[in-house]
Amino acid sequence: MKTLWQHCHVATMAQGKYSIIEDAAMVTVGSLIEWIGPRSQAPTADYAQVHDLQGAWVTPGLIDCHTHTVFGGNRSGEFEQRLEGVSYAEIAAKGGGIASTVRATRAATEDELFASAEKRLRSLLRDGVTTVEIKSGYGLDLANERKMLRVARRLGEALPVSVRATCLAAHALPPEYKDRADDYIEHICNEMLPALAAEGLVDAVDAFCEYLAFSPEQVERVFKVAQQLGLPVKLHAEQLSSLHGSSLAARYHALSADHLEFMTEDDAIAMAAAGTVAVLLPGAFYFLRETQLPPMEALRKHGVKIAIASDLNPGTSPALSVRLMLNMACTLFRMTPEEALAGATQHAATALGMGDTHGSLEAGKVADFVAWQIDRPADLAYWLGGELEKRVVRHGVDVTV
Repeated sequence: MKTLWQHCHVATMAQGKYSIIEDAAMVTVGSLIEWIGPRSQAPTADYAQVHDLQGAWVTPGLIDCHTHTVFGGNRSGEFEQRLEGVSYAEIAAKGGGIASTVRATRAATEDELFASAEKRLRSLLRDGVTTVEIKSGYGLDLANERKMLRVARRLGEALPVSVRATCLAAHALPPEYKDRADDYIEHICNEMLPALAAEGLVDAVDAFCEYLAFSPEQVERVFKVAQQLGLPVKLHAEQLSSLHGSSLAARYHALSADHLEFMTEDDAIAMAAAGTVAVLLPGAFYFLRETQLPPMEALRKHGVKIAIASDLNPGTSPALSVRLMLNMACTLFRMTPEEALAGATQHAATALGMGDTHGSLEAGKVADFVAWQIDRPADLAYWLGGELEKRVVRHGVDVTV
């Protein structure tokens, strides 16, 4: 079905810039964009539908390229305890922290995990998100990692959103492997990843490279197995210390390295050469009251593509708004609104291996877009909270939620 969308302005986000078309029109056929340009040049055709977008600003659908949307339990009590002066170490010693989320996730049924995750994901969709990545990593054994990834797949089938599922089994050490990190890595490599990949539940493989998680050597073992299975890799790196995980990720041509507060200029050079995207997570930076900023100057200097994501998770970034992350990227990381929007569209798509089909409004790409009733694109990073009036289109179909 050929459809004309007109009476709008478009920030196409091609090449990571606003790339504005004033008084624009767009032609979609099925789920794809066939033509986009000035309305005065729109092709004449027998359109099945013609939509007046009433002067809206149209952008690509937002892409949240780093989330942990599926989990059991709630850790707001720990948030309150920390604000009352209880240390994270004390909370962890009493069974809190990630261990509490692992227990709750293991105890929950697949349907219970789906129901809670659906509510969180709907919040993101109401914010203009049309594509999301969802990581596992709170199951930490085959049965429960499988359960989480199955929920991620179900969410993509039940809601108007494209879901990329990432296996993050190398997230933390499960209690049954206490003091046996190498044995757990061996279990991931020999049993978990091959089984989950064979079941079609995995689009990418991630790991947490940090002194309180897994070493670069252990992560590399996971990466080698992912490579053998034909799966792209990603990495949580340099959030709390400099282990040069981002350079390791670059050596394996990772889609992205994420967090990166403690990365070095050499890491940035390696990522630029490999085309690995830097995914910055201002929600976690804010929530943890961090002070070590990502090296923005080095990332810009060496041309590393910068994406922005919510890092939605129960412990360090309970964020339900990508637009709020755009503002935080500007206020905390000194990004421009244009850079931030590119970070949640074109560069976020590249961080998911979807840059050829998603993330910008160009002929041949998927027709995922949002028509915002705003004055200018910078408004998306300007307004704090609330819902902006909008119309969300995914695969050429109006899916406003």
